Amino acid sequence: MIKSFTFNPFQENTYLLTAPNRNAILIDPGCYTPAEEKILSDYIQSHGLKPVMLLLTHAHLDHILGNQWAFQTYGLRPQMHSLDLPDLQRLEAYAPLFGVQAKASPEPEHFLINGDQIHWDGPQIQVMQAPGHSPGSLCFYIQELGSVLSGDVLFQGSIGRTDLPGGDHPTLINSIHRVLMPLPGNTAVYSGHGSSTTIDQERVNNPFLRGN
Repeated sequence: MIKSFTFNPFQENTYLLTAPNRNAILIDPGCYTPAEEKILSDYIQSHGLKPVMLLLTHAHLDHILGNQWAFQTYGLRPQMHSLDLPDLQRLEAYAPLFGVQAKASPEPEHFLINGDQIHWDGPQIQVMQAPGHSPGSLCFYIQELGSVLSGDVLFQGSIGRTDLPGGDHPTLINSIHRVLMPLPGNTAVYSGHGSSTTIDQERVNNPFLRGN
């Protein structure tokens, strides 16, 4: 099961992927305030979940504001692509430039690369690198659930911004066509912001993909 939460001033989507035995993977923890941390921890506790892994689609600040909380609360260190490590390591320094304060993230437990298969007690997760929004942007495809967690690569009717350091518009468009569009059309797309969508909906309706 995939459960979403929307946190922080950037309205970022945080996800919990749960297995039948109640183990859970936390993806892009954006919880920022104590109240948001409580929402997430209360859900975990009330459903008897045990967080066992922390995955990052990328390391922009709105997706990692809860990293320190996840480490302190559950002992989790992030797993991510190494190309986004500089963003992770400068979180505390650059967060004030965006009007927020942040605690430094713990260092990664493990670096993921394109093609990795994440095996755990739940459905297998395929790691797909999709640069353009950030150099190390990852998507997590869960074939068993017919779902992909796209981070800030693809949104409902839109795409990730490319004006931040490391962003590149042609690279992002190429990533979407190469990595996401070949997925089955009914694949649910869970994005880093906004509502979920499907691959077919974006093939037909996304204006950023037409003529590219």
